[in-house]
Amino acid sequence: MPLAHRVVVIAFPGVDLLDVTGPAEVFSLANRELGAAAYDVVLAAPDGGAVRTAAGVRVVADLTLAEVGARVGTLIVPGAVDPGPDGPVPRVDPALVAWIRETAPHAARIASVCVGAHLLAAAGLLDGRAATTHWSTAARLAADHPRVRVDPDPIFVRSGRIWTGAGISACMDLALALVAEDHGERVALAVARQLVVYLKRPGGQSQFSVPLRQPPAARRDIDELRAWIAENLAGDLSAARLAGRMHLSERHFARVFRQETGGTPAAYVEAARVEAARRLLEGTDLPLDRVADGCGLGSVETLHRAFRRRLATTPATYRRRFRVA
Repeated sequence: MPLAHRVVVIAFPGVDLLDVTGPAEVFSLANRELGAAAYDVVLAAPDGGAVRTAAGVRVVADLTLAEVGARVGTLIVPGAVDPGPDGPVPRVDPALVAWIRETAPHAARIASVCVGAHLLAAAGLLDGRAATTHWSTAARLAADHPRVRVDPDPIFVRSGRIWTGAGISACMDLALALVAEDHGERVALAVARQLVVYLKRPGGQSQFSVPLRQPPAARRDIDELRAWIAENLAGDLSAARLAGRMHLSERHFARVFRQETGGTPAAYVEAARVEAARRLLEGTDLPLDRVADGCGLGSVETLHRAFRRRLATTPATYRRRFRVA
C-alpha cells in the first residue's frame, strides 16, 4: 500500500481555530469519499500537548515541531493576530519562522491560511511570488515584504508549490483546491457537498462572488424548481417553460417566484448560467462558444453581456485571472 500523503498542520497559542480544523476536516472527508487513508493529518505544535486557540478552544498536538521530521507532503501554516491601534497585527514568532524555513525544503507543498502568509513571507518563501492574505493585513504584508507581489482580492493564490489563502473561511476553499489537485474535481465536489459549501470559490471575494445558495424557500416546489434549473441549464428555461412546470400561469408564477426568492425567474436563471460558465472557465480550456452553449447562454455575445452585467468583466479576463491548471 502506498504511504498516505502526510499533511502537517501547525498549531501555536492564539492560532485561529478554523485555520487548523477546517483543512483537517476537508482532508478527513476526502479519505471517506475515497474509501482509503489517502491523507494522514497530524497536528504539530512548538512544545506539543494542548494548545489554546484564539477561540478559547484547546486542541491537542500529535507532535512537537522537532518531531515532524522530513516526511511532509503538505505543510499547512495557519495564522494569528494581536490587536493593534490601527487594526489587527499578524503574529510572527521568530522561532516558528526559523522552523518553517528549515522544514520548507522537505515539504512537497506548502499552504498558508489567512495571516499565515506573514509567516511564510518572513521565512523568505514568498519572495518573487504572487500571494494573498486576509484583506485587513494585505497592506502590511506588502509594506513589510516588498519582494512579495501581494494581491488582496483572490481567495487563494497558487505559485508553484506555494499556496496562500485569504480570510479565515477561505481555508475550506484552499483545502478543497488541494484535494482537487490530488484526486480530481469529482472528489473535491463530493467533499464540498458533505460540507454543504460551495465548490469552488475561484479567487475573488465580493466582486466575483455570485451567491446562488439562497435560504430554503417557504414553498418546497420553488426549492425543487431551483434544483431542476441547476440540472438543466442548457435547456429551455423561459418563464413560460418554468411556469408550465409549476402548473401556474406566467403572471402568478412570476409573482410567487419573486416572493420566495427576491428576484425574477429570468435573473435567477441568468445568475445560475453565469455561475456554470465561471466553473467552465476556471476548470477547462473550452473555447468561449462551447462555454456559452454548455451553460445555456447560447452565444459568445450573450456570454459577454451576462459577464459584464453580473461580474463587471469579460469571460476572457475572468479566465486569465482564475484559471486553475
